[in-house]
Amino acid sequence: MQPKFRKHKKEFRGNMRGISWRGSELTFGDFGLQALEPGWITGKQIEAARVAVVRTTKRKGRVWGKIFPHKPVTKKSDEMTRGVGKGEVSHYVAVVRPGRVMIEVGGLPEELALESLRLAAAKLPIKTRVVTKK
Repeated sequence: MQPKFRKHKKEFRGNMRGISWRGSELTFGDFGLQALEPGWITGKQIEAARVAVVRTTKRKGRVWGKIFPHKPVTKKSDEMTRGVGKGEVSHYVAVVRPGRVMIEVGGLPEELALESLRLAAAKLPIKTRVVTKK
């Protein structure tokens, strides 16, 4: 996963202070996977979590991915020495702060939804919890 178009090729690293106000509640589904700590989630990790949910549910119900990797991460090759500038874009990440709902599922029985989100959480590099609609 990566953006189709970017105005600027490279970006500063930034910071992940604070909690996520926007995107911290369920909007589409009945169950969701919420981040408990800050981190960078790569496009491959997002896709792996989505595939885990889809395979567990046998494509029943609905799955919403609520994060997308917009931030480019650069990497210098091993042969480069210091002072040769910033490296090329290696991959893209989504910046996730605590409280952000990353995946939502709906139209499924509770035990199946919880199991699928548990398997999706195992694919992600941060601590998460399952939230339900109140």
